[in-house]
Amino acid sequence: MSKVKYYYDSETLSYRKIERKKGHRTRIVVFSILGMFLSGFLHLIIYLNLPMVRTPKELALQRELDNMQLQFELLNKKIKQAQTVLSEIEERDNTLYRTYFETNPIPAEQRRAGFGGVNRYKDLEGFDNSKLITNVAKNMDILTKQLVIQSKSLDEITHLASNKEELLLSIPAIQPIRNEDMNRMASGYGYRADPFTKAKKFHHGMDFSAPRGTPIYATGKGKVVRADNRVSGYGNHIVIDHGYGYKSLYAHLYKYNVRVGQQVNRGDIIGFVGSTGRSSGPHLHYEVHKDNQRLNPINFYYGSLSADEYEAMLRQSQQENQSMD
Repeated sequence: MSKVKYYYDSETLSYRKIERKKGHRTRIVVFSILGMFLSGFLHLIIYLNLPMVRTPKELALQRELDNMQLQFELLNKKIKQAQTVLSEIEERDNTLYRTYFETNPIPAEQRRAGFGGVNRYKDLEGFDNSKLITNVAKNMDILTKQLVIQSKSLDEITHLASNKEELLLSIPAIQPIRNEDMNRMASGYGYRADPFTKAKKFHHGMDFSAPRGTPIYATGKGKVVRADNRVSGYGNHIVIDHGYGYKSLYAHLYKYNVRVGQQVNRGDIIGFVGSTGRSSGPHLHYEVHKDNQRLNPINFYYGSLSADEYEAMLRQSQQENQSMD
């Protein structure tokens, strides 16, 4: 029961009872409900606009989601790294192995062909990270297809090789200087700065910096057809005819260890590093020729380098530095 309230009437000098107006209580109830509704609505707006206000379960789920996103990004990075290595293998397959055995290279369109027709990744759409997940799935499918094509190509090469043992012995397939004997791979195949004029010119071989007198090895079986200094710029140099259209050239030698007409095998010492001819220091200038065309020697070291060593050599050979001749 509510209390009765009075007020003092100064005209009558007496206390008079306060009469409540009709509907007062109803208004109080209505305003109370309205106030609670508005308060709840404001709290909801604030809650929805404060992403940091999360329950422990939401925080745990977000951490799990962030971790999964990181794992997908790392997986995508590893796939791209694998694709880079595979691309180098494909290049060697087309320009080296398939050339050796006189079979047609596999077209890039065939190696890189995608997957047409129905959308294979429809089930991965509609999520926050759909683009990331779809890219990983696509790259994985493309890598898998490329590996299958490359595997079949190598099977074909193996079959061809079984009938061409003599060719494999003859093709230049090792470094002419051992890694442990040389200072560094000084310059690769391509446009390089001339050490004397500083102008850019095409460098048709690879330069291996090594101390004077370092042994030089025949890179394949063949016959020595030159051992002289009668070509301008090369100084003392050796040319080996390996047959099948292949020749290798070794320039700026200190001295010879073979004579013209001599038969040599891969790994035989044919001479020693020097700095004769047009040379800025002791080194070996090495070239590989096929059908009178000078090729990039980096594609001919499969017989002496591991995958890691080949990758390191490839990076060094692509640097646009200064040649030594």
